Amino acid sequence: MFKKGVVPSQGLRIIIVGCGKVGRTLVEQLGKEGHDITIVDKNRERISQVSNIYDVMGIVGNGASYKILQEAGIDDADLIIAVTGSDELNLLCCTIATQVGNCAAIARVRTPEYSQEAKYLRDKLGLALIINPELEAAIEMAHILHLPSSLEVTNFAHGQAQLIKYEIPEGSILDGTKLMDLGTRHHANILIGAVERDDEVTIPSGDFVLRKGDKLSFVGERKHTKEFFSHIGVNTHSVKNTLIIGGGKAAYYLAKQLISRGIKVKIIENSFERCEELSILLPDAVIINGDGTEQALLKEEGIETCQSFVPLTGIDEENIMLTLYAKQVSNAKVITKLNHITFTNVINSLDLGSVISPKYITSEAIIAYVRAKKNSMNCNIETLYHMYDSRVEAIEFFVSENSNVTDIPLRDLKLKKHLLICFINRNGKIIIPTGNDSIQKNDTVMIITTHTGFTNLQDIME
Repeated sequence: MFKKGVVPSQGLRIIIVGCGKVGRTLVEQLGKEGHDITIVDKNRERISQVSNIYDVMGIVGNGASYKILQEAGIDDADLIIAVTGSDELNLLCCTIATQVGNCAAIARVRTPEYSQEAKYLRDKLGLALIINPELEAAIEMAHILHLPSSLEVTNFAHGQAQLIKYEIPEGSILDGTKLMDLGTRHHANILIGAVERDDEVTIPSGDFVLRKGDKLSFVGERKHTKEFFSHIGVNTHSVKNTLIIGGGKAAYYLAKQLISRGIKVKIIENSFERCEELSILLPDAVIINGDGTEQALLKEEGIETCQSFVPLTGIDEENIMLTLYAKQVSNAKVITKLNHITFTNVINSLDLGSVISPKYITSEAIIAYVRAKKNSMNCNIETLYHMYDSRVEAIEFFVSENSNVTDIPLRDLKLKKHLLICFINRNGKIIIPTGNDSIQKNDTVMIITTHTGFTNLQDIME
């Protein structure tokens, strides 16, 4: 057992099984939010490293062992999160925990066969959540390729609303536009919630003037986001074909998503056996056996003319180099998947197109659940999304009862600074609010803020 400066907190008691990339990310982020964390892993060196860096208890052992779970405090735990490299071990850990303890359980499950049975497994095993990072990353990548002018596309309100990140290019009609003039000048039924300029992020007011190079995040109903892009002269057509490098789980999930939307898919994979598997799993895709890092093969398979290019190798450095090469030789929309690299300043200085990180997608879903569980009020977090290297949060709350923020015109609410109410979803209708609108019971409400750790909609008040 390893223990370093652990102090009882007002947060939840959480056991994390698995000390890999996702486990460490969860330890870091949940630790910042004041939770009591115990991490379990068979690897003594990993446990020692994590417990020396973070204020957590570390236990060396098998997370599926009843004895080890008892040592980790399963009897008093509020939540167990199993994120080892084995789907079966994760499911077993959670099953044992829910049988012997009175805690909720979250399992990371990545195998396609299990993912197809996620609802059944969740219900039968009594799990709170099953997370598939590669599937969630593939869904996000498919959204981006459907709207390739965007850097990021995140769905809210069960897909009714979108949060889109977009960089203003040279010569854009947005350059020099004041935000209060967007509606009249560009018929924009959207709201710009955050802008990054020169590495500084701003929650803008109506007086804010947009400039070329700004990376802005705007919110709107799905049809209105496309209309906004059309009005400012931006391409709104989906890509027609995609070249994917690497044939792992993420490539399989992405290809399934794209083929279902009528997009042609070509995958280059080094393993002949995996190519045979993919040709059966994806009969509508073109599967090429070869080294996707070889320039001659990439040119032969159409990197110079493809409309989109997605390197999904298991090595971040390879993905980065492939993206930079694609940028040099083609006009393709590129998406770069990164799992390990944490040098964000270096990454941000490179032109990598849209960057997707499955481990952060996983951690965001788990943190949203943890915050909702910690919150004792009847106002739950529906969606949580970190933006601009976690300097900004976009949160969607469900309002299940009346409170001091309901039935009051927004102009009369004393809101915290650096915060915007971006939309109200009322019975499936997305409202971009004015000062005359009010929040009502059974609405969902989405905010963008530079504050962190909100667990309840009432946290928006001063």
